[in-house]
Amino acid sequence: MTTTTPARPIENAYSAGQLPRWAPLTILIGSLAIVVIIFMFVQAGQPAGEFNIVGALLSGVVLFAIVLTTVSRLVEGHRRATDRLVTTLVTLAFLIALVPLISLLYTVLINGAARFDLDFFTLSLRNVVGEGGGAAHAIIGTLQMTLAAAIISVPIGLMTSIYLVEYGRGRLAQAITFFVDVMTGIPSIVAGLFAYSLIVIFFGPGVRLGIAGAVALSVLMIPVVVRSSEEMLRLVPNELREASFALGVPKWLTILKIVLPTSIAGITTGVMLAIARVIGETAPLLVAAGFTNNFNYSLFSDRMQSLPVYVYSSYISQGTDAQSYIDRAWAGALTLILIVMALNLLARIIAKIFAPKTGR
Repeated sequence: MTTTTPARPIENAYSAGQLPRWAPLTILIGSLAIVVIIFMFVQAGQPAGEFNIVGALLSGVVLFAIVLTTVSRLVEGHRRATDRLVTTLVTLAFLIALVPLISLLYTVLINGAARFDLDFFTLSLRNVVGEGGGAAHAIIGTLQMTLAAAIISVPIGLMTSIYLVEYGRGRLAQAITFFVDVMTGIPSIVAGLFAYSLIVIFFGPGVRLGIAGAVALSVLMIPVVVRSSEEMLRLVPNELREASFALGVPKWLTILKIVLPTSIAGITTGVMLAIARVIGETAPLLVAAGFTNNFNYSLFSDRMQSLPVYVYSSYISQGTDAQSYIDRAWAGALTLILIVMALNLLARIIAKIFAPKTGR
């Protein structure tokens, strides 16, 4: 009678040992606790001062990475330990990148809340010295100039991208692409000087107009719109174009009825992001549109205030009651951030609404 010995399961060298799920969190808490105790012990023998939270956190994370990698190497093997180490470093880099953003938002929110009231959104700074006043004239000016810049730049940028994708061949297309790349990197002050020089030709020297600020912003917007629209148009499958051509549809109608509707979500998102990119520009508006404390509802009449210039002028022109000027500057910065956040949210909503329906 023969007996068969059951075969032993083959162990996988890469999954033979595995740390429990609670191990990384436990090691992290323990590392932070040890570092905090060490920092408190070291600081106890020195003059009283603030506890170095940042140093303690960084030291705790470094200790956590070392301990976790060592334990993982002993239990799980070399590959898994390397994976955990790289994951820890990537996560740490992500958290470090978030620190300035969170700090900025927190600082602006705390300081801007002091003047974030109804008067700030309904009053101007006309005849205001010291406390009081608002930024309604700057908000109106910002919206007017940004809207005018979008009206100027979106058709030009979209038509340029259509030409580059659908028609552009040879040296002309290469030249356009080159100049678009150059315009993407020009300093914003150059756009302001260009707009001012253009207005001087028609209205004479020393003139500051809201339309000049809109032209300056459009110079900065056009390359962004061209690049984003070009990428979206290139993502449209060629099969859609070929199917339209096979039915005898002319090229211009194919672009109008097939290509643009397919890419409209991405194009709209790119336009909204381009607007969000230029709405915070200060230098070109300071040169081209100037600044004023009065309401101005006409782009073609006199100077026009904008939120970035409002923040700048409030900060550098502090009077006897300096805190009032600083509070207005912080409130203006908070308003500008909220407008940019609203534009980004609107871009996401529009992209979701106009995204091609797959039928799934």
